[in-house]
Formats: sequence, structure tokens, C-alpha cells
Amino acid sequence: MAQTVNFPWSPGTATGIGSYPGQDPAETLRVVLGELPGLPHLPELPGRGPGADLTGRTAGLLVELPVELQPSGWRFADRPGRDLRRAHDHRSRDLDALEELAGSHEGPLKIQVCGPWTLAASIELPHGDRVLKDPGAVRDLIASLSEGVAQHVAEVRRRVPGAQILLQLDEPGLPAVLAGTVPTASGFARLRAVEEPSAQDGLRRVIEAADAWPLVHCCARRVPYALLRGAGAKGLSVDLSLVPGRDDDPIGEAIDAGIALFLGVLPGTDTALPPLQATAAPVRELWRRLGFPESRLGRQVVITPSCGLAGASPRYVRAALTRCREVARTLHEAPE
Repeated sequence: MAQTVNFPWSPGTATGIGSYPGQDPAETLRVVLGELPGLPHLPELPGRGPGADLTGRTAGLLVELPVELQPSGWRFADRPGRDLRRAHDHRSRDLDALEELAGSHEGPLKIQVCGPWTLAASIELPHGDRVLKDPGAVRDLIASLSEGVAQHVAEVRRRVPGAQILLQLDEPGLPAVLAGTVPTASGFARLRAVEEPSAQDGLRRVIEAADAWPLVHCCARRVPYALLRGAGAKGLSVDLSLVPGRDDDPIGEAIDAGIALFLGVLPGTDTALPPLQATAAPVRELWRRLGFPESRLGRQVVITPSCGLAGASPRYVRAALTRCREVARTLHEAPE
């Protein structure tokens, strides 16, 4: 029996995944607020350098687990240093821009952080192995991240008091963590797979600590739909082109349980955009294949690019966001 769920956004809504080109948070936020008024989000600008990247900006949220940047990537450090201060400075500027431009916003507002398993597969221990290799270090990271994310959500809520916060956990590395294909620091071996109950519990801890509407973004193949649902995710963000056509049961069960789908319909880098109806058609086809009524499509599905837009041109970014908004509207207003 399909569940009836009230979602934080209005039917026919689009949003972005997170990252954008450029280095000016205020300028980028103006684009987001203008193009995605129904569900804006705090944009990320990895082009600013270390500390603004997926791993560095989230590592900057960790409580009592300082990090530093090494040639091989981010690594736990003995004490806070210049690299961590840079990550904090980037976040402060982002939040200042958010408060200035969106402080009076009322309604849903999305923020994004790296999920615990992708983070554990990315950060290194002081001696060089990935955190993922050490179960004790993983537990410490999850506890630290849970506390840091909760503080971040509270800070965003203080700066935008009328917003309903959606927290997106980015987990592009989770399928590899579960499959045991994450390479060691040397690259000559693979780390042991994490069992699904452990992965689910780690995600759940972060989600429960955050006090926000939770969704998980995974733009890789083999999205573990059941695991993410079990961890407490209320929304799943995926690349529509990677949704399998052979075994639809996991995604169908998620929809039937009232889980929202954030479907990526456009590439994250410059390309010629297909016509509006051609962009909307794969969404309709998936919905029909799964056997759900068209009347639910516009409110349970949010339209997005397939992944972040950091590698795109500013011109393409505007065109892609506009097209996502148009697709979301037509799916809601004109079901076939």
C-alpha cells in the first residue's frame, strides 16, 4: 500500500545537487535563488581550492579531529593548521552570503555535506592508510561528523530562521565501500568491504544527529536503496541514466514507502540540451514502468542535474537549471 506523504516542497519543484563553477558565493547564490526558488540550496564552489572541495569542506566540520592537506589528499593531523582554517573561512563566507541574500527565506532550503562512508574512504590516518581501514577510526569519524553536522544545521537555521532545512549526504563512494573496491593508500590492494548493517548504522547516526529532513545523493551505479531507506533517508538523489531497467524492485519499493526521488536528468558538464519533452520523457517512462499513478509524480519527484555543476560553464549552469525547473513544472502540470 503506497503511503501518503507531505513533502517540504511544493509539487513541480527542481533543485541543484550542490557544486557550481566560480569563486564568488554571493554571485552563485543569486543564481540559485533566481533559478530554483522552490527549493534553493547553499551552493558549493570547489574551484576556490583546498577546503572548498567535497572532502575538505566536510572535514572542516569534524569536531576534535583536525585535518591537513598532504600531496596524497586530506589526512588527520595532530592540531588545527592553515588548511583547516582555510576550510573554515570558506564556510564562513558561504554562510555570510546565505544570511545576507536568503536570511528572510521561508520554506525548504537544502545544504550538502559528504556522507560518512565516502569521507572515511577519502581521508587518511596520520600514517597514511585510509580511515576506512580502521574500524575504531571510522567510529570516531562518525561520532565527530555527527556532532559537526548537527552544529552546522543549527548555524544555518540560526541564519535563515524561516527555512526548513534539508540535509543532503553525498555518498558517491558508498557502493565501492560495500563492494570492497576502495583502493588502499598505495593503490596496490583493496580495502575489505563494509557490511551493510554497519554502513546503515553509520549513516543513521549522522542522520539522527542532524535534526533536518534527510536525503542521500549517490550518483554511482548500484545505489543501495534499501540500505539508505533503513538508515532513515526520506529522499534519494540519483542519476536517472544509471537507474537500472532490469531490476526495478528496490526503487519501486522506495517510492511505495513514500521516499522522494531526486532524479538527475541533465549532464553536469556542457552539452546541447535536448528539447523539454525529450528531457521529461525518461522520468515519465520510469514512473509508468514502476506502475505508479501520474498524479503522484510531480510531488514525489524533484528534478535535478545528474550531478554537481562545478565543471560546467556559467552559461550552461543557468540553462540547465532553467530546464530542470521547466521539466519539473511540466511533469506536475501536464501528466499524460
